[in-house]
Amino acid sequence: MSGKAVMSPAEILQILQSEAPEVNWTVDGDGYKYQVHAVGDVFSGLNAVKRQQFVYQLLNPYIADGRIHAVTIVAQTPAEHSGA
Repeated sequence: MSGKAVMSPAEILQILQSEAPEVNWTVDGDGYKYQVHAVGDVFSGLNAVKRQQFVYQLLNPYIADGRIHAVTIVAQTPAEHSGA
């Protein structure tokens, strides 16, 4: 375990919005496990693995240094999110 403090959901949200502003992000969590929900056209044509990889690419530096421990990701297109 590194000496770095865990991140708040608000801090993670800020990073995600900064790195991929075209995606509508929501983040919830308790300092150990986080739930990330992403909605954006960027996910069109991507399978579930590629969608996860997109989000993990943004979070990997924080996972690697121990500030983020566990993430559950739901990544959808706007049509999927609206149930269309």
